[in-house]
Amino acid sequence: MGIDPHLLVEERPCPLSTCSAPAGSPCRTMAGKVASSYHMARFQLVPSLRSELRIATPAVRNPGATWRELPAPTPGAPSLVAEIRLGYARVSTKGQEIQSQIDALTAAGVHRLFHEAVGTRVRERPEMRAALAAAREYRSSGAKVTLVVHEMKRLGRGALELLKVAEELRDAGIELELLTGLLRGKHDPAGYGAALFAFFAAMAEAERDYIRDKTLEGQETARAKGKVIGGVRVTNADMLAMALYLRDHEHLSLREIAARLVITSGAKKGQHPSPATVMRMLREQDEQVAAEAVAEVEAE
Repeated sequence: MGIDPHLLVEERPCPLSTCSAPAGSPCRTMAGKVASSYHMARFQLVPSLRSELRIATPAVRNPGATWRELPAPTPGAPSLVAEIRLGYARVSTKGQEIQSQIDALTAAGVHRLFHEAVGTRVRERPEMRAALAAAREYRSSGAKVTLVVHEMKRLGRGALELLKVAEELRDAGIELELLTGLLRGKHDPAGYGAALFAFFAAMAEAERDYIRDKTLEGQETARAKGKVIGGVRVTNADMLAMALYLRDHEHLSLREIAARLVITSGAKKGQHPSPATVMRMLREQDEQVAAEAVAEVEAE
C-alpha cells in the first residue's frame, strides 16, 4: 500500500495567502470553492513534485464544490492507496509521435507522467532520472511504486543500459509494468523479473555484437575493393616538415604549431589542423624514427 500524490501535498498547509488551506484539506479558490488543482507554491514543498507544473485535485475532494476544512492528517498514519504508478514515455526525436504512448499510460492509471525525446545512444535522460528519483522518494515514505512504460525498448536497447535500469529498480524495490510486447505485465526486479531482465539484456548484447561484427566485415570487404574507410587525412609531408621545424627549432607549443599550419586539400582546405591532429602527426613520426633507430642497431 502507498501514499497517493495528493496526500503528500496535503501533508503541508498551503503557503499562498489567498488560499491558506490547512494540512489535510485541498486548496481553495478566492470564490470559496475547491480548486481544480493544487497551488504550485504548495506542491513544490514536496521534493518529488517540484518539477511538476500542475497537480490536479482528485475527484474525492470534489473540485468546484464549496470548500470545507477537512480533518488534519494524523502524524504517522497516512492514508493509503494500492500503489503509486509512475509513467515514462520516450521517443528518439522530437518529430516522432509520442501521444499514443501517453494515451496508453494515462489509460493504465498512472499518477504522474514523465516523457521526453531522447535518442537511444544518448546516455543522459533527464526525465528518466526524474522518474526514478520520484519513485525512490515515494518508496522511502513506505509507498509501493510501479514504473509503467509502453514497451521495453522505451527503457533502452543496449544491454548495459537495460541492466543499469534493472539494477536501480531492484535496489529501490520498484516494480516494472510493460503495457505491450512479449514481456507484457508486471515484473518485480527483486524476483523473477531480475532473471528476465538479465536474459533480454544478454540478447541485446548478442545483437549488438552481431551488428559490430557485420560492420567490421563490411569494412574489410570495402578495403579489399580499394575503398577508403574512415576520415580523410588532413596532414601531409610538407605539414609534417613544418611542424617538426616549429617544434624542434622554435620550440612552439602544439596549439601554436597548429595555428601556423594550413590544410591544403579536402573539405577542410584553408583551415588550421587541431592541436590533437598535430600531436598525433608528431607522435607517429617520433615512433617511426625510434623504430628505424632500433632496426639499425639490431642490423649492426
